Amino acid sequence: MKNASEVTTFVLKGFTDNLELQIVLFFLFLAIYLITLMGNLGLVVLVIGDSRLHNPMYYFLCVLSSVDACFSSAITPNMLVDFLSKNKVISLLGCATQMFLAVTFGTTECFLLAAMAYDRYVAIYNPLLYAVSMSPRVYVPLIIASSIGGILHACVHTVATFSLSFCASNEIRHVFCDVPPLLAISCSDTHVNQLLLFYFVGAVEIVTLLIVLISYSLILLAILRTHSAGGRRKVFSTCGSHLTGVSIFHGTILFMYVRPSSSYALDHDMIVSTFYTIVIPMLNPIIYSLRNKDVKEAMKRMFGKTMYE
Repeated sequence: MKNASEVTTFVLKGFTDNLELQIVLFFLFLAIYLITLMGNLGLVVLVIGDSRLHNPMYYFLCVLSSVDACFSSAITPNMLVDFLSKNKVISLLGCATQMFLAVTFGTTECFLLAAMAYDRYVAIYNPLLYAVSMSPRVYVPLIIASSIGGILHACVHTVATFSLSFCASNEIRHVFCDVPPLLAISCSDTHVNQLLLFYFVGAVEIVTLLIVLISYSLILLAILRTHSAGGRRKVFSTCGSHLTGVSIFHGTILFMYVRPSSSYALDHDMIVSTFYTIVIPMLNPIIYSLRNKDVKEAMKRMFGKTMYE
């Protein structure tokens, strides 16, 4: 990396310099992080431990929960330390690692949400052939491809960003090492990087959103053909939660990255990016499980009926 001799550390400025507010934010984000870990890892344990949840839909949900736990863990612990520290320094390698992990998990989640939409289409459109159409030969490669896509996408942005020179400033106006705030402090020409960010993130969004939209359009057609009111309610309940999760996640990604660089407002963007990297991983177990009858039944069997009566 040619900037290694110029800048060896970065300073993450974070939300505020006010000590009292930093303490409040520490406990707030600590609570969010603990809820995220308990919710996502609890869901993983539930799916693994309950044989009735051993089907592709819950395997995808299990992987999504694992990705969310890792996504949050790539960012939140370092942020919590910075809230209580005067020295908010992160090394060049640490910053590159954090960016690589954040982009990897964020992109993997995009592909997983698309795969989950396709899975729901297969299950609802032709339930009798679901076991054949979504066999391990299908869902395992989809999960692997989602991970590989995330890693490759992260490699592009991490290598491109850390090939730049950082000589003017090492202060990042953010709580973690994200691409836009690093481009903002580079003293190199970032035009190519801006194009990479726009087109690569745009391509990922277009592909995954098209899969989601086509899948749910076909699901809607299948629902309209269903004569059973109970069947319609069940489908709407399951798919409604999926669409909620997809809309929130993709909405924030599109707002953050698929727009002209001139419209970046780093303080405002810091709040939005914190939402999709830290808050959404906490919300996903709630979105995908609490409205799901099978998951609630599995919770009753594992933890007892007291909590749900």
